[in-house]
Amino acid sequence: MILDWKEVAGKIYEDIRNKVSTLGKKPWLGVILVWNSSASLSYIRQKEKWAKYAWINFYLTKLEENISQDELEEEIIKFNQNPEISWFIVQLPLPKHIDEQKIINLINPDKDVDWFTKENIGALFLWDKTGLIPCTPKWIKRLLDEYNISLVWKNVVIIWRSNIVWKPLSLLFINEWATVTVCNSKTRNISDFTLKADIVVSAVWKPNLVTKDMINPGSVIIDVGFNKIDSKIMWDCDFEWLEWQNYITPVPGGVWPMTVAMLIENTYLAFLKN
Repeated sequence: MILDWKEVAGKIYEDIRNKVSTLGKKPWLGVILVWNSSASLSYIRQKEKWAKYAWINFYLTKLEENISQDELEEEIIKFNQNPEISWFIVQLPLPKHIDEQKIINLINPDKDVDWFTKENIGALFLWDKTGLIPCTPKWIKRLLDEYNISLVWKNVVIIWRSNIVWKPLSLLFINEWATVTVCNSKTRNISDFTLKADIVVSAVWKPNLVTKDMINPGSVIIDVGFNKIDSKIMWDCDFEWLEWQNYITPVPGGVWPMTVAMLIENTYLAFLKN
C-alpha cells in the first residue's frame, strides 16, 4: 500500500490558507540561499509557490557561492535584526567552506522556523511540546498519523546520520513511545535490525540499500534518500519489490514536498506563538 503524501499535503495547504486569510497581518517567511544548485532552486520555488498560496509573504536573498563565512554570518545577523522578517531559514546544504552548524546556531531561535538551532533541538530533547518540530521529522510523523499508524510499542529502525534530521526524528519517535534503533554506514548486518522492525526510515542516499529480503511483509517503509544515476532517480528502497506487501512512500515522486508543507505550517504556528 502506498502512503500518498499528495492528499495529506493538499489538506495542510488548504487549512493554512483558510486560517491565514482571516488574519489582520500576514506572516513573513524569509529564505537565504547560498548554493544555487538546480535542486536547491527547485526546492526554493516550491517553498515560494506554496507560501504565496497560503497567503504568507515570502522574502528570498540569493548570495554567491564563494561568500565567506564572515560575510554569511553578517547576513544572518541582518535577518535576525530585521523586524519585517519574523521567521527565516538558511537553505541547506551550504558550500563546503562554510561551517554549517555555526551558521545554523547563529539564527535567532525565535526566528528559527526550521527548528534547527541547538536551543530548539534541546526543547525537543526535553519533550517540550510548546515548540515546533523540525520539518522532515514532522512530515514523517504526520504521514503516519494520517494512515492511523501508531508509534506506541513499535520497533523503529532509522538508517540515517544527520544532526538536523535523524537525531530529532529519533527523539520525536522516542517521545511517542516507540523503541528506536539508529543504524548508519558503520552498522554491521543492518538486516539484523530491519527484519525486527515495524517501521523502517531510510535516508542514506544509496540506491536500493533496502531490499525485499531485509523487510518483513506488512512493515512500514519511509524512503527519504535518493540518487541520480544515468539521469534516472534511484531510491534507497527497492520499491518495485517492496510495494506489493508493505506500506511504503511513493516512488517516483517521493515525499520531500511534505517537508515544504510542514515548513508552511510551522511558519503559521510560529506566527501564532509569537
